[in-house]
Amino acid sequence: MKVSYVGILLNQSMYRGITTGRTETEVLAFYEEGARMYGLKPCYICLDDLRAHQATVPAFVKKGNGYRRVRIPVPRIIHNRALLFSTREKEKLNRIAEARFIVFNRWNRYSKLYIHSLLWADPEIRPHLAYTVSGTAENVRLMMKSYNTLFIKPNSGSIGAGIMRITRTDKGWKFSYAVRVKGRKRWKSILFTDTLPGHLLKKLTARKYHIQEALSLATYRGNPFDLRVSVQKDASGDWQVTGMVGKVAPAGRFLSNVGQGGKVHKLADLLDEYPNLKAKVVERDIGEFALRVVRRLEESIPGLADVGLDIGLTKEGLPLFIECNGRDQRYAFRNVRMLKEWKATYANPMGYAKYLLDKLKTKG
Repeated sequence: MKVSYVGILLNQSMYRGITTGRTETEVLAFYEEGARMYGLKPCYICLDDLRAHQATVPAFVKKGNGYRRVRIPVPRIIHNRALLFSTREKEKLNRIAEARFIVFNRWNRYSKLYIHSLLWADPEIRPHLAYTVSGTAENVRLMMKSYNTLFIKPNSGSIGAGIMRITRTDKGWKFSYAVRVKGRKRWKSILFTDTLPGHLLKKLTARKYHIQEALSLATYRGNPFDLRVSVQKDASGDWQVTGMVGKVAPAGRFLSNVGQGGKVHKLADLLDEYPNLKAKVVERDIGEFALRVVRRLEESIPGLADVGLDIGLTKEGLPLFIECNGRDQRYAFRNVRMLKEWKATYANPMGYAKYLLDKLKTKG
Protein backbone atom coordinates (compact mmCIF):
# COMPACT_ATOMS: atom_id res chain seq x y z
CA MET A 1 0.00 0.00 0.00
CA LYS A 2 1.39 3.39 -1.02
CA VAL A 3 2.25 5.66 1.90
CA SER A 4 1.02 9.27 1.74
CA TYR A 5 3.83 11.24 3.34
CA VAL A 6 3.58 14.80 4.58
CA GLY A 7 6.90 16.54 5.15
CA ILE A 8 7.69 18.49 8.32
CA LEU A 9 10.61 20.82 7.62
CA LEU A 10 12.70 21.35 10.76
CA ASN A 11 15.76 23.34 11.75
CA GLN A 12 19.02 21.40 11.92
CA SER A 13 19.06 21.51 15.73
CA MET A 14 15.61 19.93 16.00
CA TYR A 15 16.37 17.50 13.19
CA ARG A 16 19.53 16.24 14.87
CA GLY A 17 17.66 15.77 18.14
CA ILE A 18 14.99 13.43 16.75
CA THR A 19 16.74 10.16 17.63
CA THR A 20 17.30 11.28 21.23
CA GLY A 21 13.87 12.85 21.68
CA ARG A 22 15.31 16.36 21.97
CA THR A 23 13.20 18.31 19.51
CA GLU A 24 12.94 21.49 21.59
CA THR A 25 9.36 22.84 21.45
CA GLU A 26 8.13 20.41 18.79
CA VAL A 27 6.16 17.35 19.97
CA LEU A 28 6.52 14.78 17.21
CA ALA A 29 4.01 12.43 18.85
CA PHE A 30 1.29 15.01 18.21
CA TYR A 31 2.21 15.18 14.52
CA GLU A 32 1.99 11.38 14.38
CA GLU A 33 -1.40 11.37 16.09
CA GLY A 34 -2.76 14.20 13.95
CA ALA A 35 -1.52 12.67 10.70
CA ARG A 36 -3.17 9.33 11.50
CA MET A 37 -6.52 11.12 11.66
CA TYR A 38 -6.13 11.92 7.96
CA GLY A 39 -4.43 8.77 6.71
CA LEU A 40 -1.04 10.46 6.40
CA LYS A 41 2.43 9.64 7.65
CA PRO A 42 4.69 12.49 8.77
CA CYS A 43 8.34 12.49 7.80
CA TYR A 44 10.88 14.94 9.14
CA ILE A 45 13.31 16.64 6.79
CA CYS A 46 15.80 19.52 6.78
CA LEU A 47 16.50 22.05 4.07
CA ASP A 48 20.12 20.97 3.55
CA ASP A 49 18.92 17.60 2.23
CA LEU A 50 16.33 18.98 -0.20
CA ARG A 51 16.98 19.71 -3.87
CA ALA A 52 14.45 21.28 -6.21
CA HIS A 53 14.53 18.53 -8.84
CA GLN A 54 15.52 15.43 -6.89
CA ALA A 55 13.04 12.59 -6.54
CA THR A 56 14.02 11.36 -3.07
CA VAL A 57 15.20 12.79 0.23
CA PRO A 58 16.60 11.35 3.47
CA ALA A 59 14.01 11.73 6.23
CA PHE A 60 13.29 10.54 9.73
CA VAL A 61 10.26 8.26 9.83
CA LYS A 62 8.75 6.61 12.89
CA LYS A 63 9.52 2.90 13.07
CA GLY A 64 8.24 1.07 16.13
CA ASN A 65 9.10 3.07 19.22
CA GLY A 66 11.77 5.19 17.57
CA TYR A 67 12.78 6.98 14.40
CA ARG A 68 14.92 5.80 11.51
CA ARG A 69 16.52 7.89 8.81
CA VAL A 70 15.49 6.46 5.46
CA ARG A 71 15.33 7.69 1.89
CA ILE A 72 11.80 8.30 0.66
CA PRO A 73 10.11 10.08 -2.26
CA VAL A 74 10.08 13.83 -1.65
CA PRO A 75 6.67 14.62 -0.12
CA ARG A 76 4.41 16.66 -2.39
CA ILE A 77 3.18 18.62 0.64
CA ILE A 78 5.62 20.15 3.14
CA HIS A 79 4.78 22.07 6.31
CA ASN A 80 7.59 24.50 7.13
CA ARG A 81 8.43 24.58 10.85
CA ALA A 82 12.01 25.76 10.38
CA LEU A 83 13.24 29.25 11.12
CA LEU A 84 15.27 30.22 8.07
CA PHE A 85 17.05 33.56 8.02
CA SER A 86 19.28 33.90 4.98
CA THR A 87 18.41 34.99 1.45
CA ARG A 88 20.06 31.79 0.20
CA GLU A 89 17.70 29.67 2.27
CA LYS A 90 14.70 31.66 1.13
CA GLU A 91 15.68 31.29 -2.53
CA LYS A 92 16.23 27.56 -2.12
CA LEU A 93 12.83 27.08 -0.49
CA ASN A 94 11.22 29.09 -3.29
CA ARG A 95 12.89 26.89 -5.92
CA ILE A 96 11.58 23.78 -4.19
CA ALA A 97 8.07 25.20 -4.01
CA GLU A 98 8.20 26.23 -7.66
CA ALA A 99 9.35 22.79 -8.82
CA ARG A 100 6.27 20.69 -8.07
CA PHE A 101 5.90 20.75 -4.33
CA ILE A 102 3.61 22.73 -2.07
CA VAL A 103 5.33 24.27 0.95
CA PHE A 104 2.90 25.97 3.29
CA ASN A 105 4.08 28.60 5.71
CA ARG A 106 6.94 28.72 3.24
CA TRP A 107 8.57 31.81 4.71
CA ASN A 108 7.70 32.49 8.32
CA ARG A 109 10.00 35.44 9.09
CA TYR A 110 8.62 38.83 8.13
CA SER A 111 9.52 42.31 9.27
CA LYS A 112 7.08 43.45 11.95
CA LEU A 113 6.95 46.82 10.22
CA TYR A 114 5.97 45.08 6.97
CA ILE A 115 3.16 43.17 8.71
CA HIS A 116 1.95 46.39 10.29
CA SER A 117 1.93 48.16 6.90
CA LEU A 118 -0.22 45.40 5.38
CA LEU A 119 -2.76 45.66 8.17
CA TRP A 120 -2.69 49.47 8.32
CA ALA A 121 -3.90 49.51 4.70
CA ASP A 122 -7.17 47.90 5.82
CA PRO A 123 -9.53 50.59 7.22
CA GLU A 124 -11.46 47.99 9.23
CA ILE A 125 -8.30 46.76 10.98
CA ARG A 126 -6.60 50.14 11.43
CA PRO A 127 -8.51 51.13 14.63
CA HIS A 128 -7.07 47.99 16.27
CA LEU A 129 -3.43 48.94 15.59
CA ALA A 130 -0.83 50.97 17.44
CA TYR A 131 0.50 53.95 15.50
CA THR A 132 3.90 52.80 14.22
CA VAL A 133 6.85 54.39 12.43
CA SER A 134 10.34 53.27 11.44
CA GLY A 135 13.03 53.38 14.11
CA THR A 136 15.06 56.54 13.65
CA ALA A 137 16.19 59.11 16.20
CA GLU A 138 14.12 61.75 14.41
CA ASN A 139 11.00 59.60 14.65
CA VAL A 140 11.60 58.95 18.34
CA ARG A 141 11.62 62.70 18.95
CA LEU A 142 8.47 63.19 16.86
CA MET A 143 6.61 60.38 18.66
CA MET A 144 7.62 61.80 22.05
CA LYS A 145 5.61 64.92 21.19
CA SER A 146 2.40 62.89 20.83
CA TYR A 147 2.63 59.95 23.26
CA ASN A 148 3.54 59.43 26.91
CA THR A 149 4.90 55.91 26.42
CA LEU A 150 6.68 54.41 23.42
CA PHE A 151 8.02 50.97 22.61
CA ILE A 152 11.09 50.60 20.40
CA LYS A 153 11.04 47.09 18.94
CA PRO A 154 13.38 45.15 16.62
CA ASN A 155 11.86 44.62 13.18
CA SER A 156 12.58 40.91 13.53
CA GLY A 157 12.88 38.74 16.59
CA SER A 158 10.82 36.71 19.00
CA ILE A 159 9.83 36.30 22.67
CA GLY A 160 10.11 40.04 23.20
CA ALA A 161 13.90 40.12 22.93
CA GLY A 162 15.43 43.55 22.36
CA ILE A 163 12.34 45.64 23.16
CA MET A 164 13.01 49.03 24.79
CA ARG A 165 10.63 51.55 26.35
CA ILE A 166 10.48 55.32 26.76
CA THR A 167 8.09 56.73 29.38
CA ARG A 168 7.25 60.32 30.25
CA THR A 169 7.95 61.26 33.90
CA ASP A 170 7.28 64.38 35.98
CA LYS A 171 10.74 65.75 35.20
CA GLY A 172 11.37 64.39 31.71
CA TRP A 173 11.69 60.88 30.32
CA LYS A 174 12.82 57.41 31.39
CA PHE A 175 14.49 55.02 28.94
CA SER A 176 14.34 51.32 29.93
CA TYR A 177 16.20 48.42 28.34
CA ALA A 178 17.38 44.93 29.26
CA VAL A 179 20.95 44.02 30.24
CA ARG A 180 22.62 40.77 31.25
CA VAL A 181 24.19 40.67 34.72
CA LYS A 182 25.95 37.40 35.63
CA GLY A 183 23.87 35.56 33.06
CA ARG A 184 20.57 36.93 34.32
CA LYS A 185 18.36 39.51 32.66
CA ARG A 186 17.94 42.83 34.44
CA TRP A 187 16.18 46.03 33.45
CA LYS A 188 18.18 49.24 33.46
CA SER A 189 16.72 52.75 33.29
CA ILE A 190 18.21 56.08 32.24
CA LEU A 191 16.53 59.41 33.00
CA PHE A 192 16.82 62.14 30.37
CA THR A 193 15.17 65.36 29.24
CA ASP A 194 15.94 66.58 25.71
CA THR A 195 18.98 64.61 24.52
CA LEU A 196 18.27 60.99 23.61
CA PRO A 197 20.42 58.47 25.55
CA GLY A 198 23.55 57.31 23.77
CA HIS A 199 22.60 53.67 24.30
CA LEU A 200 19.35 54.20 22.39
CA LEU A 201 21.10 55.99 19.52
CA LYS A 202 23.66 53.20 19.30
CA LYS A 203 20.92 50.58 19.13
CA LEU A 204 19.04 52.45 16.41
CA THR A 205 22.12 52.52 14.18
CA ALA A 206 23.07 48.87 14.82
CA ARG A 207 19.88 47.22 13.51
CA LYS A 208 16.41 47.99 12.21
CA TYR A 209 13.74 48.97 14.72
CA HIS A 210 10.24 50.40 14.67
CA ILE A 211 8.59 52.71 17.18
CA GLN A 212 5.06 52.20 18.50
CA GLU A 213 2.71 54.03 20.76
CA ALA A 214 2.01 51.96 23.89
CA LEU A 215 -1.42 50.34 23.73
CA SER A 216 -3.65 50.66 26.78
CA LEU A 217 -4.16 46.99 27.70
CA ALA A 218 -6.49 45.40 30.20
CA THR A 219 -4.72 44.13 33.31
CA TYR A 220 -4.88 41.11 35.57
CA ARG A 221 -4.01 41.84 39.20
CA GLY A 222 -2.43 45.07 38.06
CA ASN A 223 -0.30 43.58 35.27
CA PRO A 224 -1.03 43.95 31.53
CA PHE A 225 -2.04 40.88 29.57
CA ASP A 226 -2.57 39.84 25.98
CA LEU A 227 -3.58 36.63 24.24
CA ARG A 228 -1.78 34.18 21.99
CA VAL A 229 -4.33 33.15 19.38
CA SER A 230 -3.54 30.14 17.20
CA VAL A 231 -5.08 30.61 13.74
CA GLN A 232 -4.63 27.80 11.24
CA LYS A 233 -5.99 26.29 8.08
CA ASP A 234 -7.45 22.84 8.64
CA ALA A 235 -8.89 19.94 6.64
CA SER A 236 -11.58 22.24 5.20
CA GLY A 237 -8.87 24.32 3.54
CA ASP A 238 -10.09 27.42 5.37
CA TRP A 239 -8.91 29.39 8.38
CA GLN A 240 -10.18 28.69 11.86
CA VAL A 241 -9.19 29.65 15.39
CA THR A 242 -7.62 26.66 17.12
CA GLY A 243 -7.45 28.22 20.55
CA MET A 244 -6.38 31.21 22.61
CA VAL A 245 -4.50 31.55 25.86
CA GLY A 246 -3.74 34.60 28.00
CA LYS A 247 -0.22 35.81 28.86
CA VAL A 248 0.31 38.11 31.84
CA ALA A 249 3.40 40.27 32.29
CA PRO A 250 5.39 39.76 35.52
CA ALA A 251 4.80 42.28 38.30
CA GLY A 252 6.31 45.65 37.42
CA ARG A 253 7.19 44.56 33.86
CA PHE A 254 5.62 45.30 30.50
CA LEU A 255 6.41 42.16 28.45
CA SER A 256 3.95 39.27 28.63
CA ASN A 257 6.02 36.80 26.57
CA VAL A 258 6.33 33.43 28.29
CA GLY A 259 10.03 33.46 27.38
CA GLN A 260 10.35 36.74 29.33
CA GLY A 261 8.69 35.42 32.48
CA GLY A 262 5.05 35.92 31.53
CA LYS A 263 2.48 33.61 33.10
CA VAL A 264 -0.29 31.87 31.17
CA HIS A 265 -3.96 31.86 32.11
CA LYS A 266 -7.26 30.94 30.52
CA LEU A 267 -9.19 33.88 29.12
CA ALA A 268 -12.15 33.41 31.48
CA ASP A 269 -9.85 33.74 34.50
CA LEU A 270 -8.34 36.97 33.18
CA LEU A 271 -11.78 38.54 32.81
CA ASP A 272 -12.79 38.00 36.45
CA GLU A 273 -11.92 41.64 37.15
CA TYR A 274 -14.18 42.84 34.32
CA PRO A 275 -17.80 41.91 35.08
CA ASN A 276 -18.88 44.02 32.10
CA LEU A 277 -17.06 41.61 29.76
CA LYS A 278 -18.52 38.18 29.04
CA ALA A 279 -15.88 35.58 28.22
CA LYS A 280 -17.85 33.99 25.36
CA VAL A 281 -18.52 37.36 23.73
CA VAL A 282 -14.89 38.47 24.09
CA GLU A 283 -13.65 35.13 22.72
CA ARG A 284 -15.99 35.46 19.73
CA ASP A 285 -14.87 39.04 19.04
CA ILE A 286 -11.19 38.13 19.29
CA GLY A 287 -11.73 35.12 17.02
CA GLU A 288 -13.51 37.18 14.37
CA PHE A 289 -10.79 39.82 14.52
CA ALA A 290 -8.03 37.20 14.26
CA LEU A 291 -9.65 35.72 11.14
CA ARG A 292 -9.92 39.17 9.57
CA VAL A 293 -6.21 39.73 10.23
CA VAL A 294 -4.98 36.46 8.69
CA ARG A 295 -7.19 36.82 5.64
CA ARG A 296 -5.76 40.28 5.04
CA LEU A 297 -2.18 39.01 5.48
CA GLU A 298 -2.85 36.05 3.19
CA GLU A 299 -3.52 38.44 0.31
CA SER A 300 0.15 39.43 0.34
CA ILE A 301 1.92 36.42 1.88
CA PRO A 302 1.78 33.26 -0.29
CA GLY A 303 1.29 29.96 1.53
CA LEU A 304 0.32 31.44 4.89
CA ALA A 305 -1.52 28.73 6.82
CA ASP A 306 -0.41 28.56 10.47
CA VAL A 307 0.26 31.59 12.68
CA GLY A 308 0.14 32.69 16.28
CA LEU A 309 -1.29 36.16 16.75
CA ASP A 310 -0.63 38.23 19.84
CA ILE A 311 -3.82 40.18 20.48
CA GLY A 312 -4.36 42.60 23.33
CA LEU A 313 -7.62 43.73 24.84
CA THR A 314 -8.80 47.09 26.14
CA LYS A 315 -10.80 47.31 29.35
CA GLU A 316 -13.85 47.78 27.13
CA GLY A 317 -13.16 44.53 25.26
CA LEU A 318 -11.76 45.92 21.99
CA PRO A 319 -9.19 43.56 20.40
CA LEU A 320 -5.82 45.17 19.65
CA PHE A 321 -3.26 43.68 17.26
CA ILE A 322 0.24 43.36 18.74
CA GLU A 323 2.14 41.05 16.40
CA CYS A 324 2.04 38.01 14.14
CA ASN A 325 4.28 35.00 14.82
CA GLY A 326 4.94 33.02 11.65
CA ARG A 327 6.07 29.96 13.60
CA ASP A 328 3.86 29.66 16.64
CA GLN A 329 5.70 27.62 19.27
CA ARG A 330 2.39 26.33 20.71
CA TYR A 331 3.66 25.52 24.20
CA ALA A 332 1.52 28.18 25.91
CA PHE A 333 -1.40 25.74 25.60
CA ARG A 334 0.67 23.09 27.36
CA ASN A 335 1.54 25.46 30.18
CA VAL A 336 -2.11 26.19 30.91
CA ARG A 337 -3.10 22.51 30.48
CA MET A 338 -5.27 23.06 27.42
CA LEU A 339 -4.34 19.64 26.01
CA LYS A 340 -7.12 19.51 23.40
CA GLU A 341 -6.07 22.83 21.88
CA TRP A 342 -2.37 21.99 22.13
CA LYS A 343 -2.85 18.76 20.18
CA ALA A 344 -5.09 20.51 17.67
CA THR A 345 -2.29 22.96 16.79
CA TYR A 346 -0.42 19.93 15.43
CA ALA A 347 -3.40 18.10 13.94
CA ASN A 348 -4.82 21.00 11.93
CA PRO A 349 -1.73 21.44 9.71
CA MET A 350 -1.94 17.71 8.99
CA GLY A 351 -5.58 18.15 8.01
CA TYR A 352 -4.63 21.03 5.74
CA ALA A 353 -1.90 18.89 4.18
CA LYS A 354 -4.56 16.26 3.42
CA TYR A 355 -6.76 18.93 1.85
CA LEU A 356 -3.88 20.05 -0.39
CA LEU A 357 -2.96 16.48 -1.30
CA ASP A 358 -6.55 15.71 -2.31
CA LYS A 359 -6.59 18.82 -4.50
CA LEU A 360 -3.45 17.62 -6.27
CA LYS A 361 -4.99 14.20 -6.87
CA THR A 362 -8.13 15.81 -8.30
CA LYS A 363 -6.01 17.79 -10.75
CA GLY A 364 -4.26 14.58 -11.73
